[in-house]
Amino acid sequence: MKVLVLLAVVAAAAAWPGFGFQADAGGVSDAQKQHDVNFLLHKIYGEIRDSNLKAKADSFDPEADLSHYSDDGAAVQKLMRDLKDHRLLEQKHWFSLFNPRQRHEALMLFDVLIHCKDWDTFVSNAAYFRQRMNEGEFVYALYVAVIHSPLAEHVVLPPLYEVTPHLFTNSEVIEAAYRAKQTQTPGKFQSSFTGTKKNPEQRVAYFGEDIGMNTHHVTWHMEFPFWWQDSYSHHLDRKGENFFWVHHQLTVRFDAERLSNYLDPVDNVDFEDVDGVARIRDLLIVESRIRDAIAHGYIVDRAGNRIDIMNERGINVLGDIIESSMYSPNVQYYGALHNTAHIVLGRQADPHGKYALPPGVLEHFETATRDPSFFRLHKYMDNIFKEHKDSLPPYTVEDLKFNEVSVDKVSIDGQLETFFEDFEYSLINAVDDTQEIADVEISTYVPRLNHKDFSFNIDINNNGGEALATVRIFAWPHRDNNGIEYTFDEGRWNAIELDKFWVKLSSGTNHIVRKSSESAVTVPDVPSFETLFEKTKEALGGADSGLTEFESATGIPNRFLLPKGNEQGLEFDLVVAVTDGAADAALDGLHENTEFNHYGAHGKYPDNRPHGYPLDRKVPDERVFEDLPNFGHIQVKVFNHGEHIHHH
Repeated sequence: MKVLVLLAVVAAAAAWPGFGFQADAGGVSDAQKQHDVNFLLHKIYGEIRDSNLKAKADSFDPEADLSHYSDDGAAVQKLMRDLKDHRLLEQKHWFSLFNPRQRHEALMLFDVLIHCKDWDTFVSNAAYFRQRMNEGEFVYALYVAVIHSPLAEHVVLPPLYEVTPHLFTNSEVIEAAYRAKQTQTPGKFQSSFTGTKKNPEQRVAYFGEDIGMNTHHVTWHMEFPFWWQDSYSHHLDRKGENFFWVHHQLTVRFDAERLSNYLDPVDNVDFEDVDGVARIRDLLIVESRIRDAIAHGYIVDRAGNRIDIMNERGINVLGDIIESSMYSPNVQYYGALHNTAHIVLGRQADPHGKYALPPGVLEHFETATRDPSFFRLHKYMDNIFKEHKDSLPPYTVEDLKFNEVSVDKVSIDGQLETFFEDFEYSLINAVDDTQEIADVEISTYVPRLNHKDFSFNIDINNNGGEALATVRIFAWPHRDNNGIEYTFDEGRWNAIELDKFWVKLSSGTNHIVRKSSESAVTVPDVPSFETLFEKTKEALGGADSGLTEFESATGIPNRFLLPKGNEQGLEFDLVVAVTDGAADAALDGLHENTEFNHYGAHGKYPDNRPHGYPLDRKVPDERVFEDLPNFGHIQVKVFNHGEHIHHH
């Protein structure tokens, strides 16, 4: 449940209790909670299909006993007032988080759920409001509440592409699903990516349109919502810096996919091109204020005080300002660059609202990465962040070396090879639902990138006593699209983070083997509704549900660990930095924690170093790295031989 963001940064290294019959104070088992959430999110456009939850939805009175809320019922009374006054968005309408009123309504429900003291109150409110509120608002509020409420700590959220398939699936396929249901004919329909083969951009649609990437992006924004205030329940550690890093990684990964397909990197978006919107002028003013702050090395808060950003925490303040989250120290002056730009670019098809089109894809985190302008927008933000990072003093050998420790050899076990395979998911929730018409199996399958298993082999020599080390693995493309080699400084900014983990080094030679499947930056695909129903049933019967590994959905999909590469083998620089774990670790016992997921958001972020360390600052002299004993650097090739596995 620790969804996509910083919240989870993984309640440190505590051993994770197995999912099954642990009960909370109200005596409710994890399996029961999982059962409830499964049914609360299933068939969202129809009736609740669990008789117990349906009964709660029909008879519960949210205001009957306010002692069940930690805010004495303030949030529930506010929401009930609007419900009784018929002020809430009707069902079956589009919901966009960027619409201030719709966001306000979804957050009113979140506010109710996050203040529920026990599971029964939580689930009764959820069932009650599911029947009465807009489905999009309900789904959003419930997801964010499950991610952030301690009551739901071990609940696995179903994949959004099965809860609201129309946000992830082309309309032709949704129409085919409708026909299948009407004629009671089961069907598996092939999804294809938008655009035509004639458009070269189509070659990289598998990245931006991947349902797992879409889920990663929307879940991250639920872990680290821009609207979050600590008064809801807790502080989200390093939220602004996380905003920078997660989008930086999407940007450099997309560029590597483009190179794999013989395309130039993404250009900056030029707001001058964007149709009229008065907001453009405001964006340019805000941008110049932010660039000004970077040049001066400080920002000015609401009270007029200077906040120094010429240090490793400056990026965090800058991230809060550029996204413009509630954590921004001066939203009046520095504006909301990212959120406004999303809306402006999202409205391009209909800038003056003439056609009352549903919100553009950029106005839904679920679909934003499907629009090529998303990556242009983020390249533009990324360049602003780079300006700041490049203004900081470069690391010296003194800063970077790890006494007595050297990396002697780095190699790869197995070939780095990617392929495509069909991935199937259910469309049962895409069609109108009535209890009279039986369900038929309707699904779609779509090609998704994956890679063959491989391992990193790292030989580390330690001339001192036992020591904790952080192992940081990155790779960047060796050449640009014209075949020209990147300098170290150009390369390191384009570095893809492949893994980060802690290890206890013994004296002498340490031979470390790290499997691709163990990467801390990735997560497995979320189990389907069908699997969740099955496993929950087993867990209710006393079995181990086997769902623990899915509790955090915050990383990049495991299948996207490697960029696609190409037939000849796309060359990458692979680097391994082994740094001083005792100095790096913000928490104890990290080397024992296999569950650490560095995108997650619960509690304190485990690594004291900035995201991307030690490649996050400019490198005027690459000898600093090439002569560093605790740094390994090799060339590798990533192959794709056009293989496509069909599973049906």
